[in-house]
Amino acid sequence: MKTRFILINTSHAGNVGATARAMKVMGFDELYLVAPRWANVLRREETIQRSSGAHNVLENTKIVATLDEAVEGLHHLCATAMTPRDFGPPTRFPREHFADLALRFKAGQKGLVNNEVTLEQSTALPPNAGVGFLFGCERYGMSNDDVYRCDVALQIPTNPQFGSLNLSQAVQVLAYEWRMAIGGFGPDSLDGFGQTVTSNINSQIPLEKQDLPELADVSALTGMLQHWQEALIELNYLDPASPKKLMPRLNQLFSRAQLRVEEINILRGIARSILRRNANQAEKP
Repeated sequence: MKTRFILINTSHAGNVGATARAMKVMGFDELYLVAPRWANVLRREETIQRSSGAHNVLENTKIVATLDEAVEGLHHLCATAMTPRDFGPPTRFPREHFADLALRFKAGQKGLVNNEVTLEQSTALPPNAGVGFLFGCERYGMSNDDVYRCDVALQIPTNPQFGSLNLSQAVQVLAYEWRMAIGGFGPDSLDGFGQTVTSNINSQIPLEKQDLPELADVSALTGMLQHWQEALIELNYLDPASPKKLMPRLNQLFSRAQLRVEEINILRGIARSILRRNANQAEKP
């Protein structure tokens, strides 16, 4: 499963290097930096030193200007949060959420679903599915707008009196938990590092064949929401000067619905019809 770690507005170069090290240790290598403080962060001495040899991760790291670029091609976004928020996606512990997510991916990968899981409980992820783990700036974490577009907010169960983790430490914890959910490195891999043992997801009780639908990715959902925002403004339902939380709420509603590509097209068609009808009415004398 495509796994991408995304650091937003990172201010300390050392954390980029330490993140690369944490990722490589757990067998991941796809890192995106969204508008980091230093344009040359990948070449800074502190970054290279803190990577401790994870040079291939740094070499493959992509620096982008916006979060939209960083999440392109992904289907499931996980925000990180120290404490639950009054508004936003559901807050879950990593281990329980990753177990569910790995099972959904396995179902989509093989066109199978576990006897104990129904389609109502778990929608399969497409075989080319991608998951993104988002981390905010060291100083103030993730912005509300970035959290709102995610499917879940992951909360690492730390000491309530002292729960502050360094950025790279948080990456290490989530990378470990995700690696264990999809299949950890076993003892036999010591003489062939990179060979993973069979995941416990593979050893579930017998599986039954199902025709499982594939989900639309994050970019498709974002494009549809932008289209709907234009239509709702045309209908005078959304005041752009005072939008409140209408669009984030719609984002969460559609994320929970686990929309398919054809459903995205239907919703965009509705928005298109609204905009076309309003334009035609405006042209009438």
